[in-house]
Amino acid sequence: MNSFAFTKWMLWLVLFFLIAPFSIVFITAFSDDNSLLFPPSSYSVRWLLSVMQTEIFVSSLITSLWLGFGATAIALVFGVPAAYALQRYPVPETEWIRTLLTSPLIIPGLVIGVALLKQFVLLGGNSVNLALLAGHAALVLPYAVRVVGASLANLPRDIEDAAFSLGASRAQVFWRVVLPNVRGGLAAATVLAFINSFNHVPVSLFLTGPGITTLPIRMLLHMESSYDPSIAALSMLVILFSMVFVFVTERVLGLSRYM
Repeated sequence: MNSFAFTKWMLWLVLFFLIAPFSIVFITAFSDDNSLLFPPSSYSVRWLLSVMQTEIFVSSLITSLWLGFGATAIALVFGVPAAYALQRYPVPETEWIRTLLTSPLIIPGLVIGVALLKQFVLLGGNSVNLALLAGHAALVLPYAVRVVGASLANLPRDIEDAAFSLGASRAQVFWRVVLPNVRGGLAAATVLAFINSFNHVPVSLFLTGPGITTLPIRMLLHMESSYDPSIAALSMLVILFSMVFVFVTERVLGLSRYM
C-alpha cells in the first residue's frame, strides 16, 4: 500500500469516527419506539414534535439562547478592546496578563462553577440570572481576547498610522480601520464564544436555580428519569441549530474569506 492510499484510508477512518455518533443520533431521532433503541424498529417524527411542544425544553432553550448571545456580546465588548490594548500597547507583564485572561479555559469547569457560586450567589446575594450571565461571560472572554488578538497581530500597524496622518482620531481609527480589518477574528470569536456558552455544563450546573435551567442541564436531568428517543430528537435539533448558526455567521461576517 502506497503512502497516498494509506493517508486516504486514514482520512476516511477519521471521518467515520467523527460522523458515526451523529449519524446514530439522527437516525434514533426519527424512532417510533418508546425507548432509546438503535436501530429503531419503526420510524416517525412524533418525538421531534413532542420536544418542540414540551414547555420545559422550550423554556430551557430560550434560557440557553439569551445566555449565549448575552455572554458573547459582553465578551466581545470587553475582550476586543483588551486584545487591542495588549497588542498595540504591550507592557512587561503582557504575557502574564494573557495567561491570566486564558485561565478560564485552563481551570476545570467544576472549580470555576464552585468559585462563581460562592462569589455571585452565596456572598454577593445576586440573582441566578445575573450569576449565570456573568459566569458564562467570564468563560467565553478568553476566546474574544485570544482570537481577536491573533487577527490584530496580523494587521500591519502602518494602516493605523496612515489613518492617524490623515487626521483620524483614535476612536475613528478603531471603528473604521481596525474592526473592519479583523472581521475574521470577530466572526471566529463569536462562533466559539456562543457555541461554548450554549453547550456549557459545569458552570451552569452550579449556577442554575429553581425555574432557570439551561438546555444541556435539562437534557441531563431528563436522561436521569427517562430513556426515550426524545433526547435523541432534541440532540439532533441542537446539532442542526449549531450548524445553522455557524453558516449564518459565515455568510454575515465572511469567516472563510478572512481566516
